[in-house]
Amino acid sequence: MLAAGPLVESLSRIPFFAGLDVPALERVAAGTRLRRFRRGEIIFHAGDPGDALFIIVSGEVKIALPSEEGDEAFLATLGPGDVFGELALLDGAPRSATASALLATEAVILPRDRFRELIATEPAARDTLLASIAGELRRLTTHVEELHFLDMTGRLAARLVRLAREAGPAAADGSIRLRATLTQAELASMVGCTRQSVNKLLGQFADDGLVRVDRDGILVMDLAGLVAASHR
Repeated sequence: MLAAGPLVESLSRIPFFAGLDVPALERVAAGTRLRRFRRGEIIFHAGDPGDALFIIVSGEVKIALPSEEGDEAFLATLGPGDVFGELALLDGAPRSATASALLATEAVILPRDRFRELIATEPAARDTLLASIAGELRRLTTHVEELHFLDMTGRLAARLVRLAREAGPAAADGSIRLRATLTQAELASMVGCTRQSVNKLLGQFADDGLVRVDRDGILVMDLAGLVAASHR
């Protein structure tokens, strides 16, 4: 359990809890705990019971669907302020995906009974939850659309565009550095191809001046050009 005062202040800065007043935040804080996860540590597996909501305080978390062969389908990367694990709390079904820490991560854990009480009594939290689920559904719809209607080049370009927009403002020269933990294997999982295919396409994008690949990762050099490539 955590000291209520500092935790209430921390919770108030998380979008999921932003609409709650101080008494409501204090009730939430009274039932939460903070847990630290090592880089690469599994937070929960697909098929595990859904017994808690997770709110990221620091670090990065990957959500993915594992296969029996050991491969995985990438779903999302989450950062500070993001919430995950809510679906299993709503329908009582097992976890639908696996969550793992991409970096050393701290997360506030809200048990299922506290979560359900919060959703039942606080309209602001319920509205935020519905908006979060709607946003995830839109992202999955876009992903399915890309898989069906874009070729491999278009899918990779579209994904790089989204990652660049999520990465934040461009540098003075217009370039955008994608997150350091992004790997070519992860990109391949995102767009439904092999790592070798991603490597080849990144080389072509680099030749066209759209991206630059260095030891620190991927740098988007021409966002507008990638947008055009995603519509070919």
